[in-house]
Amino acid sequence: MKTIWFLDDVNLFTILCPHQFKDYKDSHEFDHYKKNDFVYFEEDSADKIYLITTGKVKIGYVTDEGEEIITAILSKGEIFGEKAILGEEKRNEFAQVIDSETSICPITTEMMIDLLRENKEFSVKIYKFIGFRFKKLERRLQLLLFKDTKTRLKEFIKELSEDFGYENVVTGDMIIRQPYTQKEMATLIGTSRPTLNILLNELKEEDYLDFDRKEITLKKLKK
Repeated sequence: MKTIWFLDDVNLFTILCPHQFKDYKDSHEFDHYKKNDFVYFEEDSADKIYLITTGKVKIGYVTDEGEEIITAILSKGEIFGEKAILGEEKRNEFAQVIDSETSICPITTEMMIDLLRENKEFSVKIYKFIGFRFKKLERRLQLLLFKDTKTRLKEFIKELSEDFGYENVVTGDMIIRQPYTQKEMATLIGTSRPTLNILLNELKEEDYLDFDRKEITLKKLKK
Protein backbone atom coordinates (compact mmCIF):
# COMPACT_ATOMS: atom_id res chain seq x y z
CA MET A 1 0.00 0.00 0.00
CA LYS A 2 1.30 3.44 -0.94
CA THR A 3 0.23 6.71 0.60
CA ILE A 4 0.48 10.46 0.07
CA TRP A 5 -0.40 12.52 3.12
CA PHE A 6 -2.51 15.65 3.49
CA LEU A 7 -1.82 17.97 6.41
CA ASP A 8 -4.25 20.78 5.71
CA ASP A 9 -4.76 22.29 9.15
CA VAL A 10 -7.82 24.22 8.01
CA ASN A 11 -11.12 23.94 9.86
CA LEU A 12 -13.70 24.79 7.21
CA PHE A 13 -16.71 24.02 9.40
CA THR A 14 -17.28 27.62 10.45
CA ILE A 15 -17.43 28.86 6.84
CA LEU A 16 -18.74 25.86 4.91
CA CYS A 17 -21.33 23.79 6.78
CA PRO A 18 -24.89 24.73 5.69
CA HIS A 19 -25.82 24.85 9.39
CA GLN A 20 -23.96 28.15 9.40
CA PHE A 21 -26.37 29.59 6.81
CA LYS A 22 -29.91 30.25 8.02
CA ASP A 23 -31.48 29.51 4.62
CA TYR A 24 -30.20 25.91 4.76
CA LYS A 25 -30.04 25.15 8.48
CA ASP A 26 -33.52 23.66 8.96
CA SER A 27 -33.28 21.26 6.00
CA HIS A 28 -29.78 19.96 6.68
CA GLU A 29 -28.69 16.88 8.64
CA PHE A 30 -25.42 15.19 9.61
CA ASP A 31 -24.59 11.62 8.58
CA HIS A 32 -23.06 9.24 11.13
CA TYR A 33 -20.69 6.37 10.29
CA LYS A 34 -18.94 3.47 12.02
CA LYS A 35 -15.32 2.45 11.51
CA ASN A 36 -14.66 0.90 8.05
CA ASP A 37 -17.92 2.24 6.58
CA PHE A 38 -17.56 3.64 3.06
CA VAL A 39 -18.86 7.13 2.34
CA TYR A 40 -18.56 6.44 -1.39
CA PHE A 41 -16.83 4.07 -3.81
CA GLU A 42 -14.98 4.57 -7.08
CA GLU A 43 -17.42 5.12 -9.95
CA ASP A 44 -20.18 6.41 -7.64
CA SER A 45 -21.94 9.58 -8.77
CA ALA A 46 -20.09 12.72 -7.69
CA ASP A 47 -23.10 14.71 -6.48
CA LYS A 48 -21.97 15.75 -2.99
CA ILE A 49 -19.11 17.35 -1.10
CA TYR A 50 -18.38 16.24 2.46
CA LEU A 51 -17.16 18.06 5.57
CA ILE A 52 -15.85 16.03 8.53
CA THR A 53 -17.30 17.20 11.83
CA THR A 54 -15.80 14.41 13.98
CA GLY A 55 -13.58 11.41 13.29
CA LYS A 56 -11.25 10.55 10.39
CA VAL A 57 -11.64 9.46 6.77
CA LYS A 58 -9.11 7.98 4.37
CA ILE A 59 -9.19 8.74 0.65
CA GLY A 60 -7.70 6.40 -1.94
CA TYR A 61 -8.11 4.24 -5.01
CA VAL A 62 -7.32 0.71 -6.19
CA THR A 63 -4.91 0.15 -9.10
CA ASP A 64 -5.52 -2.28 -11.95
CA GLU A 65 -3.18 -4.66 -10.13
CA GLY A 66 -5.40 -4.56 -7.04
CA GLU A 67 -3.07 -2.39 -4.95
CA GLU A 68 -4.70 0.11 -2.62
CA ILE A 69 -3.22 3.61 -2.84
CA ILE A 70 -4.07 5.98 0.03
CA THR A 71 -3.88 9.63 -0.99
CA ALA A 72 -5.11 11.28 2.22
CA ILE A 73 -6.16 10.84 5.82
CA LEU A 74 -8.46 13.70 6.76
CA SER A 75 -9.90 14.77 10.10
CA LYS A 76 -12.24 17.33 11.71
CA GLY A 77 -12.82 20.47 9.68
CA GLU A 78 -11.52 19.08 6.38
CA ILE A 79 -13.46 18.52 3.17
CA PHE A 80 -13.37 15.76 0.58
CA GLY A 81 -15.17 14.96 -2.65
CA GLU A 82 -14.55 18.58 -3.67
CA LYS A 83 -13.91 17.67 -7.31
CA ALA A 84 -17.69 17.45 -7.68
CA ILE A 85 -17.83 21.25 -8.02
CA LEU A 86 -15.07 21.15 -10.64
CA GLY A 87 -17.14 19.07 -13.06
CA GLU A 88 -16.38 15.51 -11.92
CA GLU A 89 -19.36 13.25 -12.62
CA LYS A 90 -18.03 9.91 -11.34
CA ARG A 91 -15.72 9.33 -8.37
CA ASN A 92 -12.19 8.25 -9.22
CA GLU A 93 -11.45 7.44 -5.57
CA PHE A 94 -13.07 5.90 -2.52
CA ALA A 95 -13.69 7.47 0.89
CA GLN A 96 -13.66 5.16 3.94
CA VAL A 97 -14.16 5.97 7.63
CA ILE A 98 -11.28 4.91 9.89
CA ASP A 99 -12.57 6.23 13.24
CA SER A 100 -15.56 4.96 15.20
CA GLU A 101 -18.44 7.41 15.60
CA THR A 102 -17.45 9.60 12.66
CA SER A 103 -19.86 12.41 11.79
CA ILE A 104 -19.93 14.00 8.34
CA CYS A 105 -21.78 16.99 6.94
CA PRO A 106 -22.92 16.23 3.34
CA ILE A 107 -23.42 19.14 0.98
CA THR A 108 -25.10 18.62 -2.40
CA THR A 109 -23.33 20.03 -5.43
CA GLU A 110 -26.32 22.25 -6.11
CA MET A 111 -26.27 23.65 -2.59
CA MET A 112 -22.53 24.25 -2.78
CA ILE A 113 -22.81 26.09 -6.09
CA ASP A 114 -25.59 28.25 -4.61
CA LEU A 115 -23.35 29.12 -1.65
CA LEU A 116 -20.48 29.98 -4.01
CA ARG A 117 -22.71 32.23 -6.10
CA GLU A 118 -24.14 34.02 -3.08
CA ASN A 119 -20.84 34.80 -1.36
CA LYS A 120 -17.85 35.97 -3.37
CA GLU A 121 -15.46 35.92 -0.40
CA PHE A 122 -16.55 32.39 0.45
CA SER A 123 -16.05 31.18 -3.13
CA VAL A 124 -12.54 32.67 -3.29
CA LYS A 125 -11.59 30.87 -0.06
CA ILE A 126 -12.89 27.53 -1.33
CA TYR A 127 -11.18 27.69 -4.72
CA LYS A 128 -7.90 28.80 -3.14
CA PHE A 129 -8.17 25.90 -0.71
CA ILE A 130 -8.73 23.41 -3.55
CA GLY A 131 -5.85 24.83 -5.56
CA PHE A 132 -3.54 24.67 -2.55
CA ARG A 133 -4.52 21.05 -1.92
CA PHE A 134 -3.72 20.04 -5.51
CA LYS A 135 -0.30 21.69 -5.31
CA LYS A 136 0.51 19.87 -2.07
CA LEU A 137 -0.59 16.57 -3.55
CA GLU A 138 1.65 17.06 -6.60
CA ARG A 139 4.66 17.83 -4.40
CA ARG A 140 4.05 14.82 -2.18
CA LEU A 141 3.65 12.51 -5.14
CA GLN A 142 7.13 13.54 -6.22
CA LEU A 143 8.46 12.78 -2.73
CA LEU A 144 6.79 9.38 -2.71
CA LEU A 145 8.15 8.46 -6.12
CA PHE A 146 11.68 9.80 -5.85
CA LYS A 147 12.68 10.01 -2.18
CA ASP A 148 13.69 7.32 0.30
CA THR A 149 11.59 6.55 3.38
CA LYS A 150 13.77 8.52 5.80
CA THR A 151 13.55 11.63 3.64
CA ARG A 152 9.77 11.24 3.40
CA LEU A 153 9.58 10.99 7.19
CA LYS A 154 11.65 14.16 7.66
CA GLU A 155 9.45 16.03 5.16
CA PHE A 156 6.36 14.70 6.93
CA ILE A 157 7.64 15.94 10.30
CA LYS A 158 8.55 19.31 8.78
CA GLU A 159 4.98 19.77 7.56
CA LEU A 160 3.63 18.62 10.92
CA SER A 161 5.68 21.38 12.54
CA GLU A 162 4.16 23.94 10.18
CA ASP A 163 0.61 22.77 10.82
CA PHE A 164 0.65 21.71 14.47
CA GLY A 165 3.89 23.03 15.97
CA TYR A 166 4.84 25.86 18.28
CA GLU A 167 8.24 27.07 19.40
CA ASN A 168 9.54 26.46 22.90
CA VAL A 169 10.66 29.97 23.86
CA VAL A 170 13.28 28.61 26.28
CA THR A 171 15.02 25.99 24.11
CA GLY A 172 14.04 27.16 20.63
CA ASP A 173 12.87 23.62 19.81
CA MET A 174 9.67 23.09 17.83
CA ILE A 175 7.03 21.19 19.82
CA ILE A 176 4.56 19.29 17.61
CA ARG A 177 1.28 18.09 19.09
CA GLN A 178 0.20 16.08 16.09
CA PRO A 179 -3.12 14.21 15.73
CA TYR A 180 -1.88 10.91 14.28
CA THR A 181 -1.08 7.58 15.86
CA GLN A 182 2.21 5.91 14.91
CA LYS A 183 0.26 3.44 12.80
CA GLU A 184 -1.37 6.32 10.90
CA MET A 185 1.99 8.07 10.52
CA ALA A 186 3.47 4.92 9.02
CA THR A 187 0.56 4.61 6.62
CA LEU A 188 0.85 8.24 5.61
CA ILE A 189 4.47 7.94 4.48
CA GLY A 190 4.02 4.54 2.87
CA THR A 191 5.96 2.34 5.28
CA SER A 192 5.40 -0.14 8.12
CA ARG A 193 5.08 0.73 11.78
CA PRO A 194 8.30 -1.18 12.74
CA THR A 195 10.24 0.72 10.06
CA LEU A 196 8.79 4.00 11.32
CA ASN A 197 9.98 3.21 14.85
CA ILE A 198 13.47 2.37 13.58
CA LEU A 199 13.68 5.65 11.66
CA LEU A 200 12.35 7.72 14.56
CA ASN A 201 14.95 6.21 16.86
CA GLU A 202 17.68 6.86 14.30
CA LEU A 203 16.65 10.52 14.12
CA LYS A 204 16.58 10.64 17.92
CA GLU A 205 20.13 9.29 18.09
CA GLU A 206 21.16 11.94 15.54
CA ASP A 207 19.66 14.59 17.87
CA TYR A 208 17.30 15.60 15.08
CA LEU A 209 14.20 15.05 17.23
CA ASP A 210 12.75 13.52 20.35
CA PHE A 211 9.32 11.93 20.60
CA ASP A 212 6.69 10.24 22.71
CA ARG A 213 3.10 9.13 22.05
CA LYS A 214 1.65 12.64 22.01
CA GLU A 215 4.46 14.95 20.91
CA ILE A 216 7.42 15.24 18.59
CA THR A 217 10.15 17.71 19.52
CA LEU A 218 12.07 18.96 16.48
CA LYS A 219 15.45 20.10 17.74
CA LYS A 220 16.48 23.71 17.11
CA LEU A 221 19.82 23.08 15.37
CA LYS A 222 18.35 20.46 13.02
CA LYS A 223 14.94 21.81 12.11
